[in-house]
Amino acid sequence: MTPGSRLKSFRSARSAHAHQLILLSSIMAARGHVQDPNDRRLRPIYDYLDNGNNKMAIQQADKLLKKHKDLHCAKVLKAIGLQRTGKQDEAFALAQEVAVLEPTDDNSLQALTILYREMHRPELVTKLYEAAVRKVPASEEYHSHLFMAYARVGEYKKMQQAGMALYKIVPKNPYYFWSVMSLVMQAISAQDEKLSQTMFLPLAERMVEKMVKEEKIEAEAEVQLYFMILERLGKYVEALEVVRGPLGEKLTSELQSRENKCMMLYRRLERWPECNALSSKLLLKNPDDWQFYLLYFDSLFHLIDQSWTPPQEGDHSAEGEVHASVSQTISFMEDRIATEEAKESKHLRGPYLARLELIRRLRERSCPEAQQLGEPLELMFQFFVKFGDKPCCITDLKIFLDLLAPDQHVQFINRLMEAVPLGSPGEDGFAFPGDTRALQRHLCVTQLSRGLGQQHLLNTEGKLGLIRELKAHYRHGLQFGKSCLKTELQFSDMYCLMAAHVYIDLWIETGDQSMLWQCLGLLEEGLSHSSSNAQFKLLLLLLYCRLGAFEPVVDLYSSLDAKHVQHDTIGYLLTRYAESLGQFAAASQSCNFSLRFFHSNQKDTSEYIIQAYKYGAFEKIPEFIAFRNRLNHSLHFAQVRTERMLLDLFLEADISSPLEESVKSMSLCPEEDDIPWDNLRDNRDLTVLVSWDPKDRQLNEEHQQRSLEDETLWLRLRSLTLRLIGCVSALNHPRATRNSEKTTENGVAAKPSSLQPLLSQLENTLNQATQFTEKQTQGQYPFLGPVASRLTQALSSGCCHCQLSSLQLPLHLQELETAGLDESTELQTQISNLFKSLAVQLQDILEKCKGDLIEVKDGQNKTQEFLLENLVYFVETVCIVLWVSNYCGSVLRPLKSSLQKKKKKKKEASSVTPPVLSAYQEFSGSLQSLLNQALELIKSQELSLTALKLGELSLEGQTQSEAEGTFTKTAIDKVQSSYLRSLQEIGELLKKRADTLKSLKI
Repeated sequence: MTPGSRLKSFRSARSAHAHQLILLSSIMAARGHVQDPNDRRLRPIYDYLDNGNNKMAIQQADKLLKKHKDLHCAKVLKAIGLQRTGKQDEAFALAQEVAVLEPTDDNSLQALTILYREMHRPELVTKLYEAAVRKVPASEEYHSHLFMAYARVGEYKKMQQAGMALYKIVPKNPYYFWSVMSLVMQAISAQDEKLSQTMFLPLAERMVEKMVKEEKIEAEAEVQLYFMILERLGKYVEALEVVRGPLGEKLTSELQSRENKCMMLYRRLERWPECNALSSKLLLKNPDDWQFYLLYFDSLFHLIDQSWTPPQEGDHSAEGEVHASVSQTISFMEDRIATEEAKESKHLRGPYLARLELIRRLRERSCPEAQQLGEPLELMFQFFVKFGDKPCCITDLKIFLDLLAPDQHVQFINRLMEAVPLGSPGEDGFAFPGDTRALQRHLCVTQLSRGLGQQHLLNTEGKLGLIRELKAHYRHGLQFGKSCLKTELQFSDMYCLMAAHVYIDLWIETGDQSMLWQCLGLLEEGLSHSSSNAQFKLLLLLLYCRLGAFEPVVDLYSSLDAKHVQHDTIGYLLTRYAESLGQFAAASQSCNFSLRFFHSNQKDTSEYIIQAYKYGAFEKIPEFIAFRNRLNHSLHFAQVRTERMLLDLFLEADISSPLEESVKSMSLCPEEDDIPWDNLRDNRDLTVLVSWDPKDRQLNEEHQQRSLEDETLWLRLRSLTLRLIGCVSALNHPRATRNSEKTTENGVAAKPSSLQPLLSQLENTLNQATQFTEKQTQGQYPFLGPVASRLTQALSSGCCHCQLSSLQLPLHLQELETAGLDESTELQTQISNLFKSLAVQLQDILEKCKGDLIEVKDGQNKTQEFLLENLVYFVETVCIVLWVSNYCGSVLRPLKSSLQKKKKKKKEASSVTPPVLSAYQEFSGSLQSLLNQALELIKSQELSLTALKLGELSLEGQTQSEAEGTFTKTAIDKVQSSYLRSLQEIGELLKKRADTLKSLKI
């Protein structure tokens, strides 16, 4: 078994319930055949823990400890039970009682290792085995456990030392090379590149060379490691000697491993003659290997540019004959094709596609020899005749469509249609294929037609006719898939998907939303026949979200069964809309979906690294670490983490627990920014949705860059808002009794320290965001490309500036607290004006929430989903304003009571109330009124939605059959139901917020 395949089998064998480790097998199996009388006593506890019966495990451990107080393993097993029942502190205390005794029995050590891993404290495992190694210095097992414990926490220097200590005890090659690899890891992780190149890597090289000289190299992994070191040192010539020498013979785990390594080194060394000769040799062996064609062409043109000529005597190169002219290459290509043509069956696609690639490259260089290879239209037609019934034909030909002149497009499609066997036209005028191979050919031509932009040139009538034809072909093709399993796709699914794309074209061009409803109905119909079609689900998910309906999306996403890294690459499709559409419960669930993956990444990756050491797959270790860093720096991870914390605060803070407690439970530190802004990685898969659109309508680098800027700006706004809320919570702590004016000043001066700089940052970011959105035009990205962030809608709703205004209040209140009510007339006026301005801004945001979510005009349903998003922004802003108002009340209350005491002492009659106090009371009343208005608005929207009998409305322009109408009605019902759910959740949260208004009174 190769190291790579061992790793694959290891990964696939990981249990879905990794935290429920099979303790009995992992601990007792480690003991091997050694019999211990305590094993019998501990067995019931292991069984209970394995079965998830943690309470019984704790009880059983307690019983055993009464009889055997010194049975340390029982204590640790009890701690595992406590940890799993949520009693972390008790579990940790109990574990430490055993850990301080520095146990050396296998059972206790293994159990403590499992406990510390579950506690996410791998650094404690190293302490455990350091002590065990000190006590039992000759134990191979404890030394190897110590090495792996260091590997989990990335202590590369200590790993190097532990590896050598292990090698001295048991002189086995793997242990020696563990130490060498740890040196390489020190080089990779070193901040100073010079240190890597002058110390770590040369030392690793010398260590390996010592083994080479002593002829102790045994395994392929050791050669791979030597190659990796030389490559990182830039010693490509030496690396080439290793690969081509006797050591290279050990490189057998992968097909053509030596050749691939040689090829890579020739490219690095720019030895184009060798690169050319080797690639042509490899193509003779495997004429279908595309990477070698590309290398063959690359090397050819480098040789031409360098005017290379073969030597007069001897071989052309170390790898043999070199093709250094276009004529030789054309001759070589023609030979490859002639060989294929001579076959009776099973033709390879590589040579035919390589010919088209050569034409493209020759044309780019304006070489007249391109004509010798033939006319691209004719060559592509011949390719279609040979391979048109294979699903890969479309992807093969699509990349060469630019070889056709615009005036050849119609001719090309007509020519291809001649090679499609169709039956006689029926009553509706459509001719259908008679089997799946003919269907595949027709489908390929249809896809190429869209790729050439011919479908986009049709007028509205033409597009509607095209949709009818595509739907007819889709339904006709269903007969070929009657025997398909549920998990298999229907042969004609792509017709259905393309018809949906044409509906979307019509919706974008005409603004007629009935096209969108019909599109949803068609996709729902497609999903009913092909329940595993991910493209149907992804497009439905996108369309429902665009309509503001999040309810149907949750089930669609979970049915996609996203695996592992897909939570990062496509998870954004779900989390982007989760909270903004008011489905807070589902938003929490979708954030958890993603976060669970990111949090397990750290633990999982360290396990992969350990397995790579065990099996000698050294070249995989840097890959695993790079993968872990890529996920830790993921833009999506930072977004989901920030949104999750904000969501928790909006839903819980000051409802189920005070704001400061909620912030504390999140371990949120406003002073620290834990987002790696300079290293953020955009891991989104923006091409996950199939698109056949022509190049000018497809996603390009500019779109991707703009989308990244868009998302990053939004993340900055949200992150700063979250940290500012954290600052406000810190201000809410009860004040200590002050004995002098000086302590008051010190106390006040200390508090707004992080508030002011964060407010400045928020203001700057808002200005940047405003400038960014002003530059953008509506529909800036292709429909099937990136989803626009929430930035534009948030800014247009007015919530961002309103939140900024409210978060500036605490600063003014700090000043007022220092100055007192008597000497702060100007400041009080300023604060009073801020309160009035806030009330006006909140009223403006609420005005933008008014209207019907579904408007019915002339028998058509038009959605106004932006109203939902505006409502969510209103609720979020209300939450922030209430937290700030709560703090304002806590400052104004003592000022008011001290004022009243002074009045009583002077026995004054009722004097004028300070403006700040009356302004605050007036503002509290405004808030009450605003929330009442908002609740009324939501109630009226719910009533008008419920009253709509959408499914019964005739959608203008629809010529749908009864079956189609049923699916369209289903889609409309889902949207209506989702809107009602969103309104209900927003209303419930607002009611809870309205209840907290009572605490604002002063």
